[in-house]
Amino acid sequence: MGVRFFCKEGEKMTTKVDKYELLKQQAESLLTGEFDLIANMSNLASLIFSELNDLNGTSFYRFKNDELILGPFQGKPACMHIKVGAGVCGTVAKNLTAEIVPDVHKFSGHIACDSASKSEIVVPIFKGSRFWGVLDLDSPKYNTFDEIDEKYLSQIAPLIFGVRSKKYEGAY
Repeated sequence: MGVRFFCKEGEKMTTKVDKYELLKQQAESLLTGEFDLIANMSNLASLIFSELNDLNGTSFYRFKNDELILGPFQGKPACMHIKVGAGVCGTVAKNLTAEIVPDVHKFSGHIACDSASKSEIVVPIFKGSRFWGVLDLDSPKYNTFDEIDEKYLSQIAPLIFGVRSKKYEGAY
C-alpha cells in the first residue's frame, strides 16, 4: 500500500498513489490539445509544485549544446546551466536513469541551487527515444521521494510534449 498523508483541509486521508493518479489526470486535462512546449512546461511545473507536498523547487532542464539549460520552474531562483555529470541533474543526463536522493548532502558533487533543499528526485525526459532533458524536484525535508514518485513523475513529465484529445485521436 502507498504512503498515507493528509490532503487539503476537509479531504479524507489518501495514499500517495491516489494523489499521483489524480495529479496525472489533472496534468492530462490541463495539457490536452496544447502543444506549445513553454506553456506546457510552465503549467506542469506549477501544477506539480502546487499539488505535491513538501516541495521547494520544481524545475525543467532542457538538454542543449551538451549541457542542461534551465526551463520553466517554480521555487527560488535555480541554476541556469548544469554540465552533464555534475550534480544530480547532470548525473541523470549522463546515465539516462532517474536518481532519488534521500539526503543531498551525501550526494557527491551535489549542486546547491537552494540551500534549503535536503532531498531530491530527478527523472529523465525522452521525446520518443531521444533524451530531451530532466524534471527536477527538491524538498526541504529528508527522505521525501521514493519509487512511487519516480514511477509517476516519469509518466507525467513527457506530457509537456502535449496530449492529443481522445475526441480527435483518429484525425492525427
